[in-house]
Amino acid sequence: MHLEGSIEPETLAELDPGVSVDEARARYAFHDFAGFLEAFKWAVLRLRSPRDYALVAARLFERLREQNVRYAEITLSAGVILWKKQDFGAIYDAVAAASRGCGVEIYWVIDAIRHFGPDHALEVARLAVERAGDGVVAFGVGGDESRGPVEWFTEAFSLARRHGLKLVPHAGETAGPASVWAALHAGADRIGHGFRAIEDPSLVAELARRAVPLEICISSNVATGAVSAIEAHPVRRLYEAGVPVVLSTDDPAIFRTSISREFELAERVFGFSRAELAELARAAFRHAFRPCLGQ
Repeated sequence: MHLEGSIEPETLAELDPGVSVDEARARYAFHDFAGFLEAFKWAVLRLRSPRDYALVAARLFERLREQNVRYAEITLSAGVILWKKQDFGAIYDAVAAASRGCGVEIYWVIDAIRHFGPDHALEVARLAVERAGDGVVAFGVGGDESRGPVEWFTEAFSLARRHGLKLVPHAGETAGPASVWAALHAGADRIGHGFRAIEDPSLVAELARRAVPLEICISSNVATGAVSAIEAHPVRRLYEAGVPVVLSTDDPAIFRTSISREFELAERVFGFSRAELAELARAAFRHAFRPCLGQ
């Protein structure tokens, strides 16, 4: 999940007195991926200080605890922080401090904005590497796939890999199987979304053979229009093909979901049995980037 996408409307109103809860909810209403990006951008502009970031982090940890979450890897958009010309180090220190003693094992994925280009991604990778021994477990790229192909980020990925970080690019969300193939060729350890791999049977087989997990976000994919309707989501077909699936929330506040709800959807809409749901939960621990005390 993305920290910046976890900000509830009530918290946004608290952060910015000029914003009402109703306005925040209206901003979170959209019909396509471009609309989602605008909503995300609007929300992150309300984060003006390390203290603001620490507040939204603490609120997120509370909600995770309420859902009996034991372990979470949370994406922090260093790319957006740099774009806002804020002090990444101070913000990272604030959210890391908020995680201590929160009751959930928290690690961080540091994320670049792919459509800001390869130099930007390399700068973000350097920030991630500086904190590789201080809670950061992975480097990722998100944003608009069509404006930032994975092939641009070879140098950034190489730097992160050399310093022990895992690679978690988004791929196969708004772009097709070629984007997922590129992520595989780049050495992805997990792939954000990736569900459009279903359009290429050879790619599905390769994901299963390599046991590369897909972070599947059902509600997100429907809300952005990446799939036409919830019943059309290929999560069940990917699972049955042997592709490792990890259920995720992406931006839980923006998409009005939770990890509990994603499991409920898997059961109610896609017919996952209780045994299969338990396997999905085990897969989340199995494909985590640190050993999990909560397993």
